[in-house]
Amino acid sequence: MVTKKEQFKNILAKYIPEEFLEYTIQLFIKHPVKFKISKPRRTKLGDFRANKEGLHQITVNGDLNRYSFLITTIHEFAHLITFDSFGWKVKPHGNEWQMTYRKLMTPIVDSTHLPSDVSIALRNSLINVKASSCTDKNLQRVLMNYNKTSHLIALENLDKNAIFTLSNKVFKKGVLRRSRFECSEVKTNKKYLINCLAMVNEINYEK
Repeated sequence: MVTKKEQFKNILAKYIPEEFLEYTIQLFIKHPVKFKISKPRRTKLGDFRANKEGLHQITVNGDLNRYSFLITTIHEFAHLITFDSFGWKVKPHGNEWQMTYRKLMTPIVDSTHLPSDVSIALRNSLINVKASSCTDKNLQRVLMNYNKTSHLIALENLDKNAIFTLSNKVFKKGVLRRSRFECSEVKTNKKYLINCLAMVNEINYEK
């Protein structure tokens, strides 16, 4: 008979670095949750939904690289544990969540199993915890080095006026507005502010 631990291992082995499987599985066993691997979402990497009457739910995007998937999963478990400890009135990314997130992440950053660039960026991110790894630009830049979609490129690495596709639309890159580029949709000339680290597909027209 397959144990619960083996079930979790069979599911998570594809998404979590092997060295952190045991640690992550123990979180699932200690904190029962309805866990879903989601299709890619532009606006979030994962989420947590509390349930008054049954199991809480955590979803994580299935297209993330292993280190992003691990960090996002820990992020969402921090929400779950914080909610169970402090209830509905707790702020989503307040002091209680930050304390819980640091506690859960410490064994990971203290290990010797992370690539050195990920370890340094992750440790630095814990000094001033952001709402997500997407908010911490330095951490996101490092994690992007391990993305599965090698044909895509970060928008900030394209030249000005470069043409690219994103979400089935064609854009022209414009000027930087803080952390986003003002880009024009080629078809409508409508302006969009796009995250500087959005992964896009550059179009190289032959002259």
